[in-house]
Amino acid sequence: MEYIQYLIIIVIMVIIGLAIVKSKNKNFKIEANKLIVFLGGRENIIEYNYNKSRLTVRLKDISLANKESIQRLGASGIVEVDDQLKIILGDDARQLIKYIDELK
Repeated sequence: MEYIQYLIIIVIMVIIGLAIVKSKNKNFKIEANKLIVFLGGRENIIEYNYNKSRLTVRLKDISLANKESIQRLGASGIVEVDDQLKIILGDDARQLIKYIDELK
């Protein structure tokens, strides 16, 4: 009888863990969509790449980028150089880029 109780607890914990992982992935997709909108839309993005914690984006019209909204998404810093934005995203940069690639 004890073993059945332990087994039920383990199954419940696994289900909760899977639900948490799935909800985090969904949030990255939503954040990637928002980031594209805040950068002025897909058609405004010429190219992008990332290096560790930074996302560098070259834009057609940098004035369309909403830097305040990008910072509210969690960017710890934004540097504007000519037609580029260098956005410091931290550890989430790689995961966010994965979803941006899927949306592009």
